[in-house]
Formats: sequence, C-alpha cells, structure tokens
Amino acid sequence: MHAGFPNYSQHLHSVLTLGRNHEKIPQIVEKLGGPIVAKGVAALVEFGFVFVMRDALLDPAHRNRATRFFDDNFVIRDPYVKGGQRYYNGKFLLRTKKPGDNMNVHIEFCKNPDALFCDTPFGKTINPLEIVTTTTLTENQALAIERNPDKVDLVIAFKDLASIINLIGRDEVDVVGLLLENMVQLTGNVGHLFKLGAIACEVERFIGVANQPTH
Repeated sequence: MHAGFPNYSQHLHSVLTLGRNHEKIPQIVEKLGGPIVAKGVAALVEFGFVFVMRDALLDPAHRNRATRFFDDNFVIRDPYVKGGQRYYNGKFLLRTKKPGDNMNVHIEFCKNPDALFCDTPFGKTINPLEIVTTTTLTENQALAIERNPDKVDLVIAFKDLASIINLIGRDEVDVVGLLLENMVQLTGNVGHLFKLGAIACEVERFIGVANQPTH
C-alpha cells in the first residue's frame, strides 16, 4: 500500500530543501518561533519566484526563458474553458499540529489570473509578483481553511516546529517513516504534492541555468 510513497519523498524533499542555503538555518528556525518562521517561509516562497523571474522584466532573452518556465509549470490546456487554457491554481496549507507553534502558511498559485502578465518595453511578460501568493494565518484561520475544500487542495501538517527543523537538516526524506512516526500528516489531494515538488525542482534547475557563465 506504500508503493507510491518513495516518489512522495522525493517531491517533499525538493520542496523542503529549496530554500536551504546555509547550514545554520535549522538553528535559526528553532530560535525564531512559529509566527516568525511562518512569515519567513511566506516571504521566501514569494521572493523565490520573484528571483527566478526578475530578469524577464528587463531582458527579452530572459523573458522568453521565463515564459517557457511559466508555460511548462502553470499553463494547463483545457478546450472546455474560454481561450483554451487555464492556470494551475493549487492551494496548500503548511502548518504544524501543535497549537502553541502557531506556524501556518497558506500558499496559492495563480490566484489572480488576470494579473499574471504585465507590460514591459519588450512587450507583455510574466508578472513575478502574481505567480504565487502567501498568507500567514492564526490557528483559528488555519483551522477554518483546513476544513474548507474550496480554500485548500493539500494540507501538509507537521507534528511540531522541531519536525520541520529536523527535515531541513536531512539529505533525504522518508515519507513512509514520517507517517508511521506521526511526524507529518497529508490531508487532501496528495497528487498536488507531485506538482509542488515538480515546480520546486524546476525552480532549482532554472536557477542553475541562470547562474551558468555566458560565452
């Protein structure tokens, strides 16, 4: 029954390690506390996409690459909607189950489709500020969203802040083990974890290409 979970491990690991650039991050997270960690996670998610797409606003070559990145990850061909396409609008709630942690982040992709593109001197391009929207929540707000399927597709609930800190420091993640140890609980459409992990992997690849020297 757990045959599919090794794949979940890979994608969850990609999501959790995307912003890990310093060995002291687990210690910093531990000292800050839930509400500050939530604000930091929200800011890093948003700024991550701004970083990836920022040059699209200034350079036609980067605009084309950013457009391909957006098309590959967020555009869904759908003949049943006006225009023949729609945008991936996955909604996630990242939180801990320990009420005292107060660490809750709501993540929404392509929340405002009409604002996804903006005008530049080189023509229309992706608005990096509109790809993802994050909101930090109180415990009561998080519980209300968690119970509303219209507001969230997948809830990733960790046991406590220590569980998140421990995962940040790991090189690999075994979701089966985490589930058996009651360290993480996935509620909702778990297929969205594949999509979220795939986007995280593409962001890593995009940044790697952007950092390569040009000749």
